[in-house]
Amino acid sequence: MKKIILTAFLCLVTSIGYAQIERPKLVVGLVIDQMRWDYLYYYYDKYRNDGLKRMLREGYSCENTMINYIPSVTAIGHASIYTGTVPALHGIAGNNFMINNKWSYCCSDSLVKSVGSTNSAGKMSPRNMWATTIGDVLRIATDYKSRVFGVAIKDRAAILPAGLNANAAYWWDQEAGNFVSSTYYMDELPKWVQDFNRRNHTKPGYDIKTSNEGVTMTFKMAQAILDNEKLGQGDVTDMLCVSISSTDAIGHTYSTRGKENYEVYMQLDRDIAQFLNVLDTKIGRNNYLLFLTADHGAVHNPNQMAAHRMPVDGWDVTKTTNELNTYLKNKFGVDKLVTRAYMNFLYLDHDAIGHAGLELGEVRTAAANFLKADTQFLYAFDLEKSAIEPLPEPIKERAINGYCHNRSGDLAVILRNGYFDWPYKPDYKGTTHGAWNPYDTHIPLVFMGWNIKHGETSVPVKMVDIAPTVCAMLHIQMPNACIGNAILPVKDRQ
Repeated sequence: MKKIILTAFLCLVTSIGYAQIERPKLVVGLVIDQMRWDYLYYYYDKYRNDGLKRMLREGYSCENTMINYIPSVTAIGHASIYTGTVPALHGIAGNNFMINNKWSYCCSDSLVKSVGSTNSAGKMSPRNMWATTIGDVLRIATDYKSRVFGVAIKDRAAILPAGLNANAAYWWDQEAGNFVSSTYYMDELPKWVQDFNRRNHTKPGYDIKTSNEGVTMTFKMAQAILDNEKLGQGDVTDMLCVSISSTDAIGHTYSTRGKENYEVYMQLDRDIAQFLNVLDTKIGRNNYLLFLTADHGAVHNPNQMAAHRMPVDGWDVTKTTNELNTYLKNKFGVDKLVTRAYMNFLYLDHDAIGHAGLELGEVRTAAANFLKADTQFLYAFDLEKSAIEPLPEPIKERAINGYCHNRSGDLAVILRNGYFDWPYKPDYKGTTHGAWNPYDTHIPLVFMGWNIKHGETSVPVKMVDIAPTVCAMLHIQMPNACIGNAILPVKDRQ
């Protein structure tokens, strides 16, 4: 009898030990650069039934998803979506920021070389990012058997989502007219990428990013990765990170309204429909988990707003910088202590302050007090002191989360709603982004596919909640600097 019980117990332990966690074959992250949340509905009647409408019809939409940091820009957005954290912790403080007191591009890496071209467009890597991503922890959870790839026209939109341990990331080299990578990932492009580039090569110098072509080219490359790397065909979950860059480039040029913006979203809708069909066919309709979101939104064009009696104006950054430098020189005897302004952050020359024997905190306080007297700003403050500034709580939270010590600026200014440092001219057609306001920080978030039931919620959700939600669904640890929480209406509806 004891022998029978022991045998049964060992069989139970063995079955538990070898039971596999249920996971999808593939996770797809789809980021639409500069997609405002309301684009889901502004163009709704024009969308196809099998594209974005299908995602809303079959998926689960988090209608109140917000970015919880400033500035709301591309590099930070892509990093925050996939790491589940903010600039203060993942280190990507902007598209450009200070590294060792030197102005640097977010993905620049002098230790690597271009692969697929002879110019510097491929001298990029994720090394400046301090936190792991969904893909990184997925690979750790499967003993690095899972395969993770990133693709976009923009380098930062391919590199940062894929993470520190991705199998590869591919981005477009405008000068070469094809996709490239870097020696961070490989020594040469796989033959299938070389073949793809030969078939899809464009004239060197042609800016595909500002064309609807850029949308289609990105999806074509995503499908090529899917096919040639056989993603979703193995025994473990793979991941594909796709970002659409042309929506941002066209929005910057032509704004949030008009023919050009309409046409790029119709192209996006067509290409999403085709890509979903590919996933259905190759992976299986219920075998992939897909989420669609955006890295940031955009403000409406100032001329359009002014024509309808909306309060708008431009911020003359050069004038503010010059006036502040004059004030600081008169007070401290050192010229040009303000080196630059970037996305409402002002940077001080730390080296010059140190060489002059000045206290950085004293200079910051003096500069902040000067800026506070300027009536064009709602608030001006020392970023090191954001927590004790009399700021509205949503702005305070975003300022604290967005401040990365030694990488971010020293001072921040909050402009009136709708005000930006744009070229405010009668013929200006474009838009921009970067502020704390809902037009820049309210983003779409739709989950679809494996274990997702249809529905929607207006429960407040943050961008940093995306990564822990995906990880919770996969039963893997969240990224190492994650501060978000799993979105229960999604997780609990499995």
